[in-house]
Amino acid sequence: PQAVLGQVVANRALDNEATEIGLSAGDVHVNDRIVRQPAFAGLDGSFDPEGYAYALRTQGQTVGQFEATVRDEIARNILEAAVVGGTGEQPTYVDTLLSYIGERRSFTWATLTADALEGDLPAPTEDDARAYFDANPLEFTAPESRQISYAWVTPTMLIDQVTVTDEEIAQQYEQRIAEFVSGERRLVERLIYPDQTAAEAAIASLSDEVTFETLAEARGLRIEDTDLGDVAQNQLGAAGEGVFAAEPGDVVGPFQTNLGPALFRMNAVLQAQETTLEEASDGIRDQLADGRARRLIQGMGNDITDLVAGGATLEDIAERTELVMGQIDWSVEATDGIAAYESFRANAVGLTENAFPEVVELSDGGLFVARLDGITPPTLRPFDDVSEAATQARAAEATQEAIADQTATLITSLATNGSFEDLGLDATTEVNLIRREFVAGTPPGFMETVFGMSPGDVTTAELPEGMIIVRLDEVADYNADDATIEAEREAIAQRASVGLAQDIFATFSSQIQLRTDVNIREDALTYVHSQFR
Repeated sequence: PQAVLGQVVANRALDNEATEIGLSAGDVHVNDRIVRQPAFAGLDGSFDPEGYAYALRTQGQTVGQFEATVRDEIARNILEAAVVGGTGEQPTYVDTLLSYIGERRSFTWATLTADALEGDLPAPTEDDARAYFDANPLEFTAPESRQISYAWVTPTMLIDQVTVTDEEIAQQYEQRIAEFVSGERRLVERLIYPDQTAAEAAIASLSDEVTFETLAEARGLRIEDTDLGDVAQNQLGAAGEGVFAAEPGDVVGPFQTNLGPALFRMNAVLQAQETTLEEASDGIRDQLADGRARRLIQGMGNDITDLVAGGATLEDIAERTELVMGQIDWSVEATDGIAAYESFRANAVGLTENAFPEVVELSDGGLFVARLDGITPPTLRPFDDVSEAATQARAAEATQEAIADQTATLITSLATNGSFEDLGLDATTEVNLIRREFVAGTPPGFMETVFGMSPGDVTTAELPEGMIIVRLDEVADYNADDATIEAEREAIAQRASVGLAQDIFATFSSQIQLRTDVNIREDALTYVHSQFR
């Protein structure tokens, strides 16, 4: 409501400003605006005076009131156009953004991993591992755990309570026979021609030099455009018999299709597949049983909700229904049992002690009710429990330190006119990349690092298991002749012009409102609001 009121106030202030400076729309403009509105058109599409008057009456307006509103709107539009019409393009702003977006960098980079180290590093001692443990306690701290009791039921728990007969399985098998029995199929490509003469000439031209691919290319098609996938004989219409009689690789035709005469290439034979009733029965039985178990649980839903609303405990619910009690020390690391369900994990995060329980559905059709019994805050695990992990972490840290030391030496060599090749580095050179591109094998933020360098600079970027050495070779401005850059320029210029115009007009409108005596009739405002209640 406040936003709508604000817009009304802004419009009336602009109307007042237009009146103060003597700005108004003439009758010709008002008439032109009204007669062009489709809402006032008659059956022949032209302006209908009687329909115009009737439409206004149904909206509770007179012709005079509506035309005054149109006149004010046109005047506001003229005022707005006068304020924002001189903004024009902002070449400095556009060029600055284009330079940022389109600047290019050429650079050379190489990756160093443990394979580049000379010799093996000594294995960490227990003291090394303990020192790492003491220096990095967060790595060895167990996350917060929540002691949660729950009562739950899933379709699997009720499978023994449902019965599926052999007759029902056979009936399902027959109804879904297409899933279990399929005839021979063929992998086929089709090339359509405008007429029979062209199709016959095409198949006659086939040779070692003129292939099906050549014919497709001559038609302006890629070979994937001709692919029909695997098809049954009856899907090919008049071509079915000929295609199914062909050998893999054969091109046959032309055959008439609903799109015109066509050549077909048969690429492979897919043999008929049949899953017998005996082979399919176990799967069908499980599906039917699961569906019936789900419906059993759906039937329990209202009763369980009523018990929860009546204040029943989880223990009461488990005793009086098919739900089974359970308990879990849940943390973000838990993924087994009920913690494998996303809906349980989402519920566990928000549980509070003494909160009113709720019935929550599981993705497999089950449901549960949970209760928070307590919270164990994050706890540092004993060193003896994590000594192996601490040893491995210290070994990885030592390896990274050794790689960093070797990288520092190599950087010094590169900075004194050395080359990647002379240092035995398997380097990759990237040419004219913009900052929005991504280089595979590099960490996030790598391109920002590159664009912060000057030509000749050598720096590093850290990988999880190694380091990158990068040297900036060349800086190039954006290519003004590039079609992509030109499109970018137009888009930036458009956004800049529109944004500047909006800002200027918003400032102008605000200043108008500040110097205009605005009176809001609270009784009228209350009346309008009451109509929506």
